[in-house]
Amino acid sequence: MSDGHALTFEALGLLARGLAGVDVEVLPLTKLPARAPVASPDAAPPPARAVLAPKRLLLPEGGDARLRPAMVAHAVAHLRHSVPARPARALKPMGIAVVSAIEDARVEHLLCRDFPGVRGWFVEALAPVPNASDLGFAALIARMDRLLMLPAWQDDNHWVNKAHRLFDETAATAGLEDYDAFRAIASILANDLGQMRVRFDPQHYAVPAPWRDDNSYLWDFGEAETPPDDAIALQQSGARPPPPSDASSDDGGPPPEGGAELELGRYSYPEWDRKQERLRPDWCTVIEKLPAWQGLSPMREQPAASNERLTPLALPRARHLDRTHRLRRQWEGDDVDLNAAIEVLVDRRLRLRPDPRLFMRPGKAPRATSVLVLLDLSESVNDAGQGGQTRSLLDIEKQAALLLAASSNSNARQGADRLAIHGFSSNTRDEVYYYRLLEFGKPLEAPSRAMIGAVRGRYSTRMGAALRHAAAHLRAEPAGQRAILLVTDGAPSDIDVHDPQYLIEDARMAVAEAREAGVRTACIAVDGAADAYVRRIFGWRNYCIADDARSLPVRLARMSARLAAAN
Repeated sequence: MSDGHALTFEALGLLARGLAGVDVEVLPLTKLPARAPVASPDAAPPPARAVLAPKRLLLPEGGDARLRPAMVAHAVAHLRHSVPARPARALKPMGIAVVSAIEDARVEHLLCRDFPGVRGWFVEALAPVPNASDLGFAALIARMDRLLMLPAWQDDNHWVNKAHRLFDETAATAGLEDYDAFRAIASILANDLGQMRVRFDPQHYAVPAPWRDDNSYLWDFGEAETPPDDAIALQQSGARPPPPSDASSDDGGPPPEGGAELELGRYSYPEWDRKQERLRPDWCTVIEKLPAWQGLSPMREQPAASNERLTPLALPRARHLDRTHRLRRQWEGDDVDLNAAIEVLVDRRLRLRPDPRLFMRPGKAPRATSVLVLLDLSESVNDAGQGGQTRSLLDIEKQAALLLAASSNSNARQGADRLAIHGFSSNTRDEVYYYRLLEFGKPLEAPSRAMIGAVRGRYSTRMGAALRHAAAHLRAEPAGQRAILLVTDGAPSDIDVHDPQYLIEDARMAVAEAREAGVRTACIAVDGAADAYVRRIFGWRNYCIADDARSLPVRLARMSARLAAAN
């Protein structure tokens, strides 16, 4: 190392000391502590990323020397404003990366507030603008970094603009010093990326801003000997549900062995555009499938679901007036019972007291009913329940559906009630998955129980397309009361829609279309905040809210009986 190069690091050390107010040693990255293992000659060179310790900053020797003042300034920002070694075990890898990016921006804003001149170093070192078509994790973080550093910059990505808005609002309301407030918005942004199903590869991810360190200063990965990068890679992003131990690919697709989903058909449906106030024809594609998790192997792995003895709920049968079934000798009615009238005349001739019950009226006969229970199978139903519950909403949905099917079977033996159980999830408008778990007129036997017991939630909730497809199934049912009963845990949403009212209005229009076709639609929402959107979609009388998911089986039985009995 030349003297000039040594002076450069010495000067950087003086810069760090002046900004931080404490002694900070700045060394080249190749000068590792003696206790560190020496890399083999065949090992890959260390990454060109600064490494920060409480009183030491290691800078890469290669690369652009103009980045070093920004590297020093960023490290000092952490030393002044970040709490080191926060526990990372509770976070998933994507969450760690997003929290780190927000923390980087927070401390840089604080440093720029105290030393306005350093902003120019950060602006000059900004990474190039990513391609607009690149929606990968690193590209989105780079676009967020640029927008947070240059507020006048324009970006057309919804997530990036949301990050900018939340950051500014939090800085204005809570202040830049409030780490917990910024940690909260980072959690929101990470959850959004999960819902958008943005892929995150912790083994190959590098912080896009070239002046920032590797963030090892911020986190404590526990006492395991696994390096931090490998510790992050052991977990998976929250964008998809955890796969079964023996199957399911990394991208959330079907299991590789014997798990190819059987596609039953594709159907196109319109979707309501609330801004243009018109239906977009053939806008959504509904794909009917038998899910891969319903194969013979998963069925054998679900003995509890298929062999569990279920006690049917007390499900009242719907009845209605039937003019073909006449009740004779009534006290009042809409017609005269001729046989009773003749007997009255005979009694008078015989000087007997006549029977005054001279009328006939229609009787009540069992109503033919077809109720389709439509289960929300989006990713969120896999979450554990509130209040210390260990079971997920999906588990409770399964139990409720099985109980309702068992109850309906006992009524169906008398030839009146027909029940189907279907489910849906969506992955943009091009992939609305629709699963027929129990068909109309089919008994609840072991295969059907196993099919319902093995189903799993994933993706999003494009409700309107699923309701239209369910209504199409009901049009083929016999004349009588036909109804859809939707069970959901949240408002309709999908990753290609950013207007929160768009899919609500589309679902409302789908309910109106079903009503015109003679299909009544109702909803049970397991969401304490659901009142506004379910009332908008289903109307005042056609929904109920289950604050406690454990009440879902009883509520499902009551609502299905109410639908069957409605005029």
